[in-house]
Amino acid sequence: MRELIRELVETYGPSGVEDEIRAVIRAEVEDLADEIRVDPLGSLVARKHGGDGGKRVVLAAHMDEIGIMVSYVDEKGFARFTRIGGVYSLNTVGDRVAFSNGTVGVVGVEQKRANATKIPTLDELYLDVGATSREDCPVAVGDSAVFVRPLDIQGTRLIAKAMDDRIGCAVLIETLRRLESTPHDLYFVFTVQEEVGLFGAGTSAYGIDPDVAIAVDVTGNGDTPESYPMAVALGKGPAVKVMDSGMIAHRAVKDVMVQRAKDAGIPYQLEVLARGTTDAMAMQVVRSGVPSGCLSIPCRYVHTPSEMVDERDVENAVCLMLEVLRADL
Repeated sequence: MRELIRELVETYGPSGVEDEIRAVIRAEVEDLADEIRVDPLGSLVARKHGGDGGKRVVLAAHMDEIGIMVSYVDEKGFARFTRIGGVYSLNTVGDRVAFSNGTVGVVGVEQKRANATKIPTLDELYLDVGATSREDCPVAVGDSAVFVRPLDIQGTRLIAKAMDDRIGCAVLIETLRRLESTPHDLYFVFTVQEEVGLFGAGTSAYGIDPDVAIAVDVTGNGDTPESYPMAVALGKGPAVKVMDSGMIAHRAVKDVMVQRAKDAGIPYQLEVLARGTTDAMAMQVVRSGVPSGCLSIPCRYVHTPSEMVDERDVENAVCLMLEVLRADL
């Protein structure tokens, strides 16, 4: 699965410009699905027919990533920018970003800011793309960029930009690859614009009208120095969501994931996330309500250019998803 993960995390795809990553994912799943389509907002839907008597199940992972958007170019060719999703100035100074046309820029910080001892605000940052004037600047207002980071592997730890949530996409793709039979009508949905408002999940789920929905996304951890207390650590299994700042997981969906993990001897953790939410929040309130839950991959340094997961958690997430889908829900 490493090469699949490498291709996913290294592909360009900020919120609202998911064309390239959608094409990569489509190439991976179209021969495995019974039907495949792109919905009006841009989410990719791969349907796998099940047997009789099963439920209509949505499995969702968002394919967009955080990034920046050019908001102004000055007369010397330096660009100002705004965030796409949860981008924080602390994590960006001196980093590199890449645009869809291949242009690479360096994030700089104003030298004469009011208080150089404090973390700069986003307004005090700029982008240097090597231009010398507004006229020769290769990027323009409205252009989007993502962080530049290849996949690095340290033992079982995988480090890259866009683990949030390309690692969830990898789990769904690998689940579809290994799935032999299921009683359920499955919709593997690779959603757009999660980072800016969970938009793709809401519209996709509305169109499908599922009986059950499960998101696969990353979550935080409590195993680094002086971290906030949290009962999630890398390498101890995928985390079954109980609650986050946007939703309480449906008890029946949570319980079936926990029980399948216990029955199969798959390590798992329980997740209560104080800050952040997932596509499950949007899906659970579609139409008259959808029983929804989330399977989370523990991830360090979320919303930075160097997000870290443990591949054992990724593998066990695939195993657990297969166990959940093989039986009644």
